[in-house]
Amino acid sequence: MLFLIRFSIVLIILSVVISCKKESSSKVETTTRVESHINCEQAGSRAGMLMKSTKSSQAISDTKAVNVVAEATTLSEEMVLIPSGTFMMGASDNQWALPRESPQHKVKVDAFYMDVHEVTNAQFSKFVDETGYLTIAEQPIDWEEMKKQLPPGTPKPADEVLQPGSMVFVAPEQVVNLDDFSQWWQWVHGANWRHPLGPDSTLEGKENHPVVHIAYFDALAYAKWAGKRLPTEAEWEWAARGGLNDNLYTWGTEYVETGTPKCNYWTGTFPTENTEVDGYYYTAPVKSYVPNGYNLYDMAGNVWEICADWFDEHYYDSFEINTPATNPAGPSQSNYAREPFDPKRVVRGGSFLCNDSYCSSYRVSARMPNSQDTGMNHTGFRLVRDVK
Repeated sequence: MLFLIRFSIVLIILSVVISCKKESSSKVETTTRVESHINCEQAGSRAGMLMKSTKSSQAISDTKAVNVVAEATTLSEEMVLIPSGTFMMGASDNQWALPRESPQHKVKVDAFYMDVHEVTNAQFSKFVDETGYLTIAEQPIDWEEMKKQLPPGTPKPADEVLQPGSMVFVAPEQVVNLDDFSQWWQWVHGANWRHPLGPDSTLEGKENHPVVHIAYFDALAYAKWAGKRLPTEAEWEWAARGGLNDNLYTWGTEYVETGTPKCNYWTGTFPTENTEVDGYYYTAPVKSYVPNGYNLYDMAGNVWEICADWFDEHYYDSFEINTPATNPAGPSQSNYAREPFDPKRVVRGGSFLCNDSYCSSYRVSARMPNSQDTGMNHTGFRLVRDVK
């Protein structure tokens, strides 16, 4: 057991995207832009969660949520037509980009329909009511599958550790080392989409918030039921740009802290203090902020959005920079050196945990790896549909 606890410290640097540290809060790139310093990585793949859970789990009440929408209205299945077009996918040199976001390369995307907002709790509840579906976070962990994601020889933990649960952000009173993600991520038995902060929390007043604790396979099941599909990474970025040419954000070039709130992000000092200038501590109701040029809401911040593509940190190197790639659907397999045993999918858009002095992953080019069987309380999805 002592081995498991020590080993969890290593494995906690695993899936679902949290904040990435910057060496400077200035808007200027410096020679310190090394991935280990600004890396927006996953902190708690299901394998990592399992090892982390050797410590006692705790229930977390929703005491910090603010400005909750009280109505129980189910939003419509509204979609908008995203026109076809050609754009430079990826980050420009001046965009604080990680190596995985470069080089920019020309991509052509056919027209498609996209949900105007992230899938909400109300929408997901309807799906569950009609199908009886259980998300991965609601099911006991299958050790035979889990151990495939861990180094050979990893011992099986106690059965109580394998009970259903998920990873929940809990703000610490103080932080010793910002590289130690376990200071603010906790494995909580009973946390799932119905109980986003732990078994004592509910969805009351959050019907129109994005559903969270959703894994890739959960999103696929919902998509099949809805007659839609997950967007490709190229479709997602093209749509997020909203018709703007090579801009830093979905809304243009104005920094996120400037002017009125443009998205749901971490305002204050991450991860200890959130001033809630944007109105929310955790998730915000969908459509809380001004949409982009294609009338899409929350393409930055709020929750990370799952895409269909496998994640390959070197995928962009495979493209001809100036020869358009038509409707690229991602690499043929996952490639992520830090976690070679755990296949990853792409997530996009950043979340309510992103902060401009510590993380800028609400940039339109930001891309992160996400374990297929992992959900956390800052990860959701939206869907697309082909034009017939």
